[in-house]
Amino acid sequence: MALDKKSSYRKNFSLGITFIVLISILFILSLFLAFNYSKKTIENDFVSEKVNVLEQSIKPYNDFFQNKMPEISYYNGYLDSSTAAKFVDTVMLKYPFISKVTFYDTEVKNVPVKDGINANHLGIGPKSIFQFGKGIKPDSVKLYSADDTKSFTLGSDFNAIAIKLATFVEDLDTASVPTQEELFTNFSIVNSNENKITYLNIPRREDLRVYKDMIRRKLNPAPVYQQDVMVFNLDAHKIKIINTRPLLYQTIRIEPLTYDPIDTPDENINTEIALPGAFSDFKLYLISSKSYIKKEIFIYFMPIALVLLLVYGVLLLVAFLIYRNLNINSKMFKLQYDFVNNLTHEFKTPVSVIKIAGNNIKSAAALSQKEQQLYGKILDEEADKLNGLMNKLLAFTQIENKAIKLNQEEVNIVDFIESTIESHTLKHPDFKITYEVVGFKTFITDPVLLGSLFDNLAENAYKYSKPEQKKLHISAKLIKGVLVFRFADKGIGIASSELNNIFKKFFRIQNEYNQMGSVGLGLAFCKELVNFMEGEISVKSKVGSGTEFKIVLPYNS
Repeated sequence: MALDKKSSYRKNFSLGITFIVLISILFILSLFLAFNYSKKTIENDFVSEKVNVLEQSIKPYNDFFQNKMPEISYYNGYLDSSTAAKFVDTVMLKYPFISKVTFYDTEVKNVPVKDGINANHLGIGPKSIFQFGKGIKPDSVKLYSADDTKSFTLGSDFNAIAIKLATFVEDLDTASVPTQEELFTNFSIVNSNENKITYLNIPRREDLRVYKDMIRRKLNPAPVYQQDVMVFNLDAHKIKIINTRPLLYQTIRIEPLTYDPIDTPDENINTEIALPGAFSDFKLYLISSKSYIKKEIFIYFMPIALVLLLVYGVLLLVAFLIYRNLNINSKMFKLQYDFVNNLTHEFKTPVSVIKIAGNNIKSAAALSQKEQQLYGKILDEEADKLNGLMNKLLAFTQIENKAIKLNQEEVNIVDFIESTIESHTLKHPDFKITYEVVGFKTFITDPVLLGSLFDNLAENAYKYSKPEQKKLHISAKLIKGVLVFRFADKGIGIASSELNNIFKKFFRIQNEYNQMGSVGLGLAFCKELVNFMEGEISVKSKVGSGTEFKIVLPYNS
């Protein structure tokens, strides 16, 4: 059965191309899906990440509202202008969005007040009013004093918190304990329209009971109680914006809640989120150009693309390795197929000759002496061929598996080469072999293995030379402590594309000299021999001019 190498090669090549096309399509599709996923993710982030920007930007306000402002209650209504000024300085330094603070040093009594709120038999009015703020010199401005003869119109902030106190005390159930959240809610007013927070220090529980008794007129006259009221004016534009995603949001501004630009360019995208508390009339307005967003999309997309590219590269490498292995296996199969065919032919020829000679002997009534010598010679030569082939296969296997040992003997190189020449010229009278020896006479080696090496190379030189060019020159030289043998013939030469393969098992060069009679083990056997003898073998050749094998062996004198 013939093996169609080209068909197998084309089949492997087609399979490889199909696989590469499929993974390439998959790679491009994966890139497309990854880019769309990246685009969708960044677009979603553009909408959702504004919450983080708001949380980080408004954190100082939350800290002020929840932690710093309630510190006013620690003074239990006994803040004076000096202490209030220090407190305000600290607050305004830490929280730049506070632009102005008005301090009401307030009294609560059960008699009517001139300037203030009189509700439910409670008189709630300021003893003095101070204002603090940036640019105010000295540290504070006194707006009002109860000792002044002139009346003073109080702001709506004070009136609102005073009414809230009076209402809370009237509805208070002294048998229950109000929660801190209830107290905080009832003693603070957040005015988002004017960006103000009014805070009244939370009265002690016993003070609330006294206020309740004042309403019931159980105390007449009652003592005067101190309360502190502070009104904080806030500036939303002084909030420090913390851009947690600078690669996502190009510009972030604080705008009024009603801000809605008509002339928004098409190349820009925007989103917004309302500020909380006293700033609820304002919003964060986040803007980015589409080209700016595209950069962030590519930043997100590139690691995914690199991973996909790595996977694609691995798959290409796998495809290449599979393709290479398929070709190698195909070539190995062909080599083994040729080896079996050639080996069968090598065995078949001598066996057929032996069988014919045997049948002739068996069928002959009598054999003359000449016929006996002829048949004897034929049987002996064909048996030698079979024996030589078997020995070569056995020796190759033993050397390859290192199942034999070197026999170290002293060899006279001149005698050894002349013996090789004699055996080959006797076998091939038209074979002309010359030699030269330089630098040494004897060395230690295994003469059997060396003889096999010389014989194989000499036989190759004869076999692959034209009838008029069957010449071989053997050179043996001691160079820099090593033995260098060269076998140079005038044969047909070896193509450069075949030089890397000639030492492989079962490999045969396809030419008119190598159609039959070779199993592709000769040079592979030489390679194994040289390796076993701890040497090196190389070849250089030119088609039509000849081939030279170079063998380097260690010199043991």
